[in-house]
Amino acid sequence: GAVMQALFRNPLAEPGLVGVSVGGAVGAVGAIVLGYDQQPLVLAGAAFVGSLLATLAAWLLGRRAPGAAGILLAGIAINAFGGALIGVFTYLANDMQLRSLTFWNLGSLATADWAMLSWLAPWTLALMGALLWQWRALNALLLGEREALHLGFELQRLRARLILLVTLLVGPLVAVTGIIGFVGLVVPHLVRLVAGADHRPLLPLSLLAGALILVLADWVARIVVIPAELPIGIVTSLLGAPVLFMLIQREAR
Repeated sequence: GAVMQALFRNPLAEPGLVGVSVGGAVGAVGAIVLGYDQQPLVLAGAAFVGSLLATLAAWLLGRRAPGAAGILLAGIAINAFGGALIGVFTYLANDMQLRSLTFWNLGSLATADWAMLSWLAPWTLALMGALLWQWRALNALLLGEREALHLGFELQRLRARLILLVTLLVGPLVAVTGIIGFVGLVVPHLVRLVAGADHRPLLPLSLLAGALILVLADWVARIVVIPAELPIGIVTSLLGAPVLFMLIQREAR
């Protein structure tokens, strides 16, 4: 979320803006409807491929437009198209598949285990390190694209590199957990209140704060309606929406 907000210079930007989330959802929903809902590896693989394809489509469609606006508009179109495909798959699903579709689209950590963490944690930390290496470029983007260009950054390659790194980071996470809203949007704003806008501390602190908030939301999801478990996306939305509203009110003052 912090990277996307710097890239697009938009406080409402988050990874789903370029199709990462909806692409993963289309891949996972398609796999569920085709009968692979009991095969987590197939489901995660389909979601990851969907994320990559959706982001690639947004990049190819929007890269010729000046600035980052073209990619942003292409991402909106990809999200709309992906939403339509999800609607088609949902219509075709049977009753058992509908429950899986609903739970996946709202996010869950129920499938998390140590075997999954053994590869997902190193992957996440490695890509986080690659993004942290771009902190100077991200700080330059805060000044504006023209200023970043004058500082020696080649914007087309920089955009491609940042979007690729974000997709490779977020895609596997979406593939494993489903779509969990508001974390990537709200957490960077909360961290900026403490650490400021410099991306050198902002990126690692956003990763840590996002993980802590997600664990808290998962704990709430597990105890609210015992013995059932709420989808974690419902909890993050219930917690995130008021926080975002308070941040907007704070900026208005």
